[in-house]
Amino acid sequence: MMNNTSILFTFITAFAVSFLLTPPVKKLAFKIGAVDVPRDNRRMHKKPTALLGGLAIFAGFLVAALIFVPIDRPFRGILLGSIIIIIMGIFDDIYALSAKLKLIIQIIAALFPVLSGVRIDMIAVPKFIDAYGYLGLGYFSIPLTILWIVGVTNAINLLDGLDGLACGVSSISSVTILCIALLVGEPDIAFATAALAGACFGFLPYNFNPAKLFMGDTGALFLGFMLSTLSIQGLFKGYAVISLAVPFLILGLPLFDTAFAMLRRAKNHKPIMSPDRGHLHHRLVDAGLSQKQAVTVIYVMCIILCAIAVLLIWTGAVSPLAILIVLVAFALFMTLIPKMLNGGDKTDDGKNGDEKTGGNEETKG
Repeated sequence: MMNNTSILFTFITAFAVSFLLTPPVKKLAFKIGAVDVPRDNRRMHKKPTALLGGLAIFAGFLVAALIFVPIDRPFRGILLGSIIIIIMGIFDDIYALSAKLKLIIQIIAALFPVLSGVRIDMIAVPKFIDAYGYLGLGYFSIPLTILWIVGVTNAINLLDGLDGLACGVSSISSVTILCIALLVGEPDIAFATAALAGACFGFLPYNFNPAKLFMGDTGALFLGFMLSTLSIQGLFKGYAVISLAVPFLILGLPLFDTAFAMLRRAKNHKPIMSPDRGHLHHRLVDAGLSQKQAVTVIYVMCIILCAIAVLLIWTGAVSPLAILIVLVAFALFMTLIPKMLNGGDKTDDGKNGDEKTGGNEETKG
C-alpha cells in the first residue's frame, strides 16, 4: 500500500546519509589516491579533486532502501548487481581499469537482476503489428535487457562531463520515475526511486560548480545501473507504461548523446570508445556558455522530456501520442545529426574530472 509519508521519509533518510557521508568520503578519496589531477585540457577543473563521491550516494540509497524498500527477489538481484558496479567503480577511480574489463564486469552485474526476473518481457507496438498492441520477446528478453542496462549505465557515465551534470540529470530522471510509480500504483518502485533521488540530492550541494568532490565512475556507473534496472521494473512492467516511448523520453538525453557519440566516432574513423569534445555539454561550453549555464540548459531539456513522459501517463495517451512524439523527436534529431557529426573530431573529451587521469573511455565521454 502506498504511503506518501513513508516515501517522504525514504527520501529524507537517503538525503541525510548521502549529505553527511560526503565529507568523510572526500577525505578517504585523498587518503587512498582516488584523486583526479588536471594534467591535460580534457579536465575543466584547475586543482586536484577527490573522486569516489558515488560512495556517499550509494550509502544513502542503501540505508534508505534497506529500511523502506521490500527486498524481494528482483530487488535483491538489483542490489547485488549494484554492489558489483560500485566495487568496479572504486577500482576504476583509483587505478583506471581497461575499457574491455569494465564492459565485461558490467555485463556480469547486469546478469544478476536479469536472472532475478528483472526483464523487458514485452514492448508496445502499433496495432498493425499485433492486435493487442504488445509484442512478447521470449528468449530475446535476456539479451535486450542486458543491452538496455549496459547502455543506460554507460549513457549516464558518458554524460558525466560537467560539475553536477550527471547527478542532476539522474535526480530529475529518478523523480520522474517516482511520479509515474505514484500515478500507476507501483509502491516498491516509488520507495526505491525516492531513495535514489534522495541520495542524489544529498550529494549535489558538493557537486555543483565549482565541485568540491566528483562522484567518479563509482557514482556515474551506479546511477546509470539503478536507473536502467528501476526503469525496467517501473516502466516496462506497468500495464499503462509499457510503451518504449516513456523510458526513452525519461532517459532520452543521455541516450541520444551516446548514440551521437558512437555515430560521430564511426564517421571520423575513430574507435567508438575514444574520447572527444563532441558531446552536447562540450558544445554548449565551446559555444560560449559557462559550466553553470550549460548544465542549466541540459537540466531544462531533461525536465521538458520527463514532463512529457509524466503527461503521457497522466492523460492515458501513451500509445498514439507517444508514437507521434517519438517520430517528431526522431525527425528533429535526424536534422541535427549532420551538425553533430561534423564537429566532433577533436582529440579530447573536456571532462570536468569525474574520470581518473589516464583513464580510458568505454564508459566515459
